[in-house]
Amino acid sequence: MWTIETILIGQISAAAFAGVGMAIQILVVCMTVLLTFIVGASLILTRHLGAGNTWEANHVLGQTVMMGVVLSFILGLTWYFGAPWLLSLIREASGEARNSGVTYLQTVAFFAPIIITNFVAVGVIRGAGDTIHSMIINLTINSLNAVLAPVLIFGLFGAPRLEVFGAGLAVGISHSVGFCITAYLLRSRKMTLFLSLRETTTPNWQTFKKLFKAGLPTTVEQLVWSLGLLVVSMYAAILGVTTLAAHQVFLRIQAILSMFYFGFGLAAMTLMGKNLGAEEKKLAQKTAEMTGWVVYIFVMIVFAVTVFFSKNLIIIFTDDPQVVKIGSTVVLAFALAQIPKAVNGVVIGNLRGAGDLKWLMWTTMAGVIFFEIGSTWASVFIFNLSLWGLWTVHMIDETTRLVLNYWRFRGGKWKFIDL
Repeated sequence: MWTIETILIGQISAAAFAGVGMAIQILVVCMTVLLTFIVGASLILTRHLGAGNTWEANHVLGQTVMMGVVLSFILGLTWYFGAPWLLSLIREASGEARNSGVTYLQTVAFFAPIIITNFVAVGVIRGAGDTIHSMIINLTINSLNAVLAPVLIFGLFGAPRLEVFGAGLAVGISHSVGFCITAYLLRSRKMTLFLSLRETTTPNWQTFKKLFKAGLPTTVEQLVWSLGLLVVSMYAAILGVTTLAAHQVFLRIQAILSMFYFGFGLAAMTLMGKNLGAEEKKLAQKTAEMTGWVVYIFVMIVFAVTVFFSKNLIIIFTDDPQVVKIGSTVVLAFALAQIPKAVNGVVIGNLRGAGDLKWLMWTTMAGVIFFEIGSTWASVFIFNLSLWGLWTVHMIDETTRLVLNYWRFRGGKWKFIDL
């Protein structure tokens, strides 16, 4: 959804594209906080479902949605009032990129309670293994956004031309429809889980503690990772709007690819949790290894397509000749980074499903501090390697963490973790 919007915004100007891309990264960083409840709920749910305890699984769902509603108002206020400060680091004379980012972030903020509550609910549905329904919900949201965004951005079919504001409005409207579908499905008893109104309005502090314990390491892990990427984007912003725009192109491409990696990783996590809940440790390891091979074959195809069609991919987002020129110089480093990133996503999913969360948290924190923030700064501002150095360091980081996580998985300690 966000990728479609950045492609459309890129037709307005490279500056607007850069500003909205930066705003989207801020949204991703803030929403990472919700992973405490989504991942915590998913880990506990899969164990309950594997053991055949549906009632406890529904209880965890209700408590998770309740916390999502509370956090949605906090994050919405943060997006609206913090937007001017958060986007002040973009350096440009005209201010178009900053203004575009602020407009987009503040518009989305009005719909925060709906967007965030739906994000949490669908995340738990997906984590429970009910992926067909979560797919239907998200396909509806994305399809509606794909129709509304160009109409509201460019003023088609008699609608007013709202540009960046129209993009944010399309997000809010499409998510509102998705929210209604989610609420209906969770109350219809047509899925694995059922949303009880009593569970969503009656706090259970013991359940909250379990959710925090199970999900907090993953939240810290993902929050540090998202912040690291945001810092790297700030490095690109310091180099100029054109460099930032080229960087945002690759981030948008990687965001699309990451959805595939995320799908394989989530499948690994869910199957791992259910197999361990059913005391099937040998099956858990066999399934984990098979998922790894599947994603490896997939990412090698991605690598070939990215290298051979690099210019065509960049032009999809913007036809600015300077952005295309800068992007063409770093495409190989970007493509190579996808191989360890994809395989590591599955290894992480397996370890996460087994509950080995603190290990993932510490390795990610070390990688972000040493590679993404420290080494990237040196490559860009000391060795003057610009965007090529930035993505090369990212590739090295992903490779290093893959090696460490695979070593941890082969060690087998994950088989004996008790949630």
